[in-house]
Amino acid sequence: MNAPYFPNGLLNENSSLFVALVIGVAFGFFLERGGFGSARKLAAQFYLTDLTVFKVMFTAIITAMLGLFWLSWLGFLDISKVHVLPTYLLPQTVGGLIFGVGFVVGGYCPGTSCVAASTGKPDGFVHLAGMMAGILIFGELFPFLEGFYSSTPLGQQTLAQLFSIPANLMVFLIVVVAIAGFVLAGWIEKRNAHSELTV
Repeated sequence: MNAPYFPNGLLNENSSLFVALVIGVAFGFFLERGGFGSARKLAAQFYLTDLTVFKVMFTAIITAMLGLFWLSWLGFLDISKVHVLPTYLLPQTVGGLIFGVGFVVGGYCPGTSCVAASTGKPDGFVHLAGMMAGILIFGELFPFLEGFYSSTPLGQQTLAQLFSIPANLMVFLIVVVAIAGFVLAGWIEKRNAHSELTV
């Protein structure tokens, strides 16, 4: 098995940083080309008029999942060396809610705010400044929040482990959910576009 490259010693720290830079620049470029540097386009998903963000992000998740699954099955990737972040149910739920509110109000997530700022959009700079302020405040308050931060630990779990079903079955179910989600998103967009035309 060759992958993952860094744990197997095929990439050192310097080359890993270079690869991360190339991937980051490419990611930002394609986000901008896809229109994700626009708060209007990003916020449109919450009004159910343009679900491009939902479809693109779900596609990225499915692509990564299938890539990991098939590369592992083919013997190219050692899945046991792929790091899985531990789950802390309550703090991550609260963090997700705060993230969601910030996304709705500001129209950007952290990545897209960087894209918007890099293209000179004032609202991107404001959102980026708010994100940095939030990081700083959290860092300063961390001693008081540490107990909550590490509460309700579930360890490193995948969905297959959580529901006690085989990994290949979970992959299949997620693909089915994704296809259903794409069909539903397309139907919602057409319905709302028709509603706007008839108003």
